[in-house]
Amino acid sequence: MLTEGAQMPVAAKTPIELIESVYANLAENTAMGREKLGRPLTLAEKILINHLASTDQELERGVSYVDLRPDRVAMQDATAQMAWLQFMTAGLTEVAVPTTTHCDHLIQARDDGKTDLLTANENNEEVYDFLESVCAKFGAGFWTPGSGIIHQVVLEQYAFPGGMMIGTDSHTPNAGGLGMVAVGVGGADAVDVMTGFAWNVRWPKAIGVKLTGELSGWSAPKDIILKVAEILTVDGGTGAIVEYFGSGAESLSCTGKATICNMGAEIGATTSLFGYDEAMGRYLKSTGRENVSDAADQVAEHLRADQGVLEDPGAFYDELIEIDLSTLGPHINGPHTPDLAREVGALGDEAIENGWPTRISAALIGSCTNSSYEDITRAASIAREAASHGLTAKSKLLVTPGSEQIRATIERDGLLADFEALGATVLANACGPCIGQWDRSAESGHTPGKANVIVTSYNRNFPKRNDGDAATLAFVTSPETVIALALAGDVNFDPLRDTLTNDLGEEVALSVPVGIELPPQGFDPGRDTFVGPPADGSSVEVKVSPTSDRLQLLEPFAPWDGSDYEDLPVLVKARGKFTTDHISMAGPWLKYRGHLENISGNLYLGAVNAYDGYEVGYGKNQLTGETEAFPEIARSYHEAGQGWVVIGDENMGEGSSREHAAMEPRFRGGLVAIARSFARIHETNLKKQGMLPLTFADPADYEQIGQDDRIAVRSLSNLAPGKEVEVEVTQPNGSSWSFATNHSFSEEQIEWFRAGSALNIIRASF
Repeated sequence: MLTEGAQMPVAAKTPIELIESVYANLAENTAMGREKLGRPLTLAEKILINHLASTDQELERGVSYVDLRPDRVAMQDATAQMAWLQFMTAGLTEVAVPTTTHCDHLIQARDDGKTDLLTANENNEEVYDFLESVCAKFGAGFWTPGSGIIHQVVLEQYAFPGGMMIGTDSHTPNAGGLGMVAVGVGGADAVDVMTGFAWNVRWPKAIGVKLTGELSGWSAPKDIILKVAEILTVDGGTGAIVEYFGSGAESLSCTGKATICNMGAEIGATTSLFGYDEAMGRYLKSTGRENVSDAADQVAEHLRADQGVLEDPGAFYDELIEIDLSTLGPHINGPHTPDLAREVGALGDEAIENGWPTRISAALIGSCTNSSYEDITRAASIAREAASHGLTAKSKLLVTPGSEQIRATIERDGLLADFEALGATVLANACGPCIGQWDRSAESGHTPGKANVIVTSYNRNFPKRNDGDAATLAFVTSPETVIALALAGDVNFDPLRDTLTNDLGEEVALSVPVGIELPPQGFDPGRDTFVGPPADGSSVEVKVSPTSDRLQLLEPFAPWDGSDYEDLPVLVKARGKFTTDHISMAGPWLKYRGHLENISGNLYLGAVNAYDGYEVGYGKNQLTGETEAFPEIARSYHEAGQGWVVIGDENMGEGSSREHAAMEPRFRGGLVAIARSFARIHETNLKKQGMLPLTFADPADYEQIGQDDRIAVRSLSNLAPGKEVEVEVTQPNGSSWSFATNHSFSEEQIEWFRAGSALNIIRASF
């Protein structure tokens, strides 16, 4: 593959030369793949095979590990800090592949877009200066605060059909809406690729979703992924790429496809994607990339699954789901998990039955998932009609544009004014309330700790996810349904059947929302927010103050000493959901994402202790016998040189790609993580940082481990792919018992463990 690196300058769009280089070998490599596997290929297989580092690798789904060469890397400002700090230790003078950093996570939502952006620039000046300077020094592109959410900017500027990228955010698969294999990873994976190493990953399984019929009425693309989440649950896509096809898929807009792929992160999928079609071509042309559309048209037959796969999908996908869009109603999922689904008209009765509040305290539209021009026009059509009938929002209404380009375009076209007429506040082009960066302290009538309901067009709804308040019950749905519910002010409202009463006492039935796929006048790019690197960055100084509380240079983790692990206390045994939000909270802790020691102050603060008698985030310090917060226990063990074990339930590490959830326990002396199962990204992150993630061979063994037990891990010198690892448990009375665990290490990944981290191997290479 041709890469920018030293050969071509980093630009605000993917250079056509790079895309043409990807397409140049596509036909040949696709033919090779068919011959190698002896069958037709899915779309994902075509793209992955075209990006293999070598063609002599085994390609067994769910088993083989392969080396891939992504076309680019994208990072958001919260995760980029640690990734760049790791890269700086590798000894390179520039990145080996096109790389961009996007400032979208650190902007807190409180007042309005302009005010919040000014505040963010002031409060985060040190971090923004670091990111801009490190990009300049090592040849990466920098998107300034206010540019927009990374995934929307990538879709507008960088994504292309048949390409492959990795990004340090779990919702990177958004680019699958443009037919790109885009995978969320931890920062260590990104550093591998940025340093010129191949990306090592397990060859994914394949899940096919056949869409027939066509959406109508209040149903939207968001409802498709909400339905898929209900079917597959939060871990049903783990280790698999979800591929959408069928006549229903071709009826969707490109941005509608992106919505579906974006939220595929909520089912644990490696990524999701659609085949190239006319809708993608229209979007490329509308965003000023006619040359990309022309190039894709020339290889279109290779940018979709083979005909044999489409004719008999059950024979080629490991799992097949069929959804008739003509019968799909508008859905709303939550609270506390994105797979708890029902049609919107059923939520009111369910809320009453469960004792949830029915009044809606806040309604929020936008985000990386649903802020396309089509999304906004459908929601605005409802807002405009409501205003004409004398209706106003009964709930606080917030609008988050996905990018500067979207903001400028919808402002020009009068769509922001439609929302403001209902009393809406327009926030910055950033993540804000989607990731816990929402300060509600000035919100009239809101009481922290009191149960309240919010409805959003976002993607994730774990407790504390939006406003840091565990009492907030968050539901996710489409933007148009959010607007309808905001007008009602109550979840006990069905826009398909119910009416609203205006100030004159008139009954108003909302019309079916009407959307416009792409702006008739084209997109308005708005402010120029891209900063390219200088031709030579060698003289650029990257400043990290030794006294900073937000940035801290890294020290390598120690390599494995060759001994078995003995006499390890259990720092935490978590019950139920143990997401990355539980392991390393976001919200106010985002400010420390570049300072490993300080952010370790949040370690396991959200963990629900499996042992009775403890508040959330608290457990027993085995050195003192005292009840303490988990971060304090971890600090105590670390200072005493005491290694320890963490134990998780199902799908440990679900959610964000943040590698801090692996680096923090490693920094504080964590050695082993044992769980019933792991989320893909978190498991990889643990491996990358030199920890030992193991799964119970018998999940029932989880229940048998007491809080005062000590753990030993045997025969580590014989660690090998596919070989069980024995764990011995010694109880306080001296008796012991053993259980078997499994792992997913490849030979290469075992070397990461022995070296102390994957990065230690990279350091040794330069």
